[in-house]
Amino acid sequence: QVQLVESGGGLVQAGVSRRLSCASSGRSGRTLSTYAMGWFRQAPGKEREFVAAVSRNGGNTYYADSVKGRFSISRDYANNLVHLQMYNLKPEDTAVYYCAAGSSATSDWASYDYWGQGTQVTVSS
Repeated sequence: QVQLVESGGGLVQAGVSRRLSCASSGRSGRTLSTYAMGWFRQAPGKEREFVAAVSRNGGNTYYADSVKGRFSISRDYANNLVHLQMYNLKPEDTAVYYCAAGSSATSDWASYDYWGQGTQVTVSS
């Protein structure tokens, strides 16, 4: 089992960049390289939606059309982190962002076994 903790959220203005990070916590000893990792987000009154995913070896990445070209998911194996770099943020990116760990990099949230508590990103216009 792995416990996930997101960080990096906050209140930002439209057009700026922000980087979210996902770390494992606890004494399980599991490293994030053991899992495919995904980022999802949920805005008020909306369903949770896929944002990005990366395979275990980092060789394959996937993005939602709404963020393609603006967001980048990456792995930091040395520090056991997964990042979501967000560029040119828009008000519609406002949401709680969750990282998730699972067996395969997919856009299906039900495929992920472990979830963080989320970090709020608010983009003002």
